[in-house]
Amino acid sequence: MVEDDSILALSIETALLDAGATEVVICPSIAMTMDALEQGPAEAIVLDVHLADRDDGWAIAELVDLIGPKPPRIVFSTGAPQDIPPEIAEMGPIFEKPYDPARLVEVLASDKEGLFDRLRNVIS
Repeated sequence: MVEDDSILALSIETALLDAGATEVVICPSIAMTMDALEQGPAEAIVLDVHLADRDDGWAIAELVDLIGPKPPRIVFSTGAPQDIPPEIAEMGPIFEKPYDPARLVEVLASDKEGLFDRLRNVIS
């Protein structure tokens, strides 16, 4: 999760873990996100568009779309959805802040090939 608002990041982390995610990595900056992506692939990325260190957080979405045959699922989180370039906005759902983290979990869980579907298969 790429989010520089620590309260929102913790509430999203809690919602994801409660839903069955085994690991949530919180990255408050683009630099930390790049480091985390170098450590291994992500199943999904919740991406804050406006970060303290950069105002074009969607650049991460462009990058991960190029990294392999099955890039991570992208979900955008922003207070200004109109700032996301249209071609980037097509890469994933957009959640306008403030939003309910439970709704984010629902959207991720609805992805039939997504993280939570695989977790449900393991839990069943």
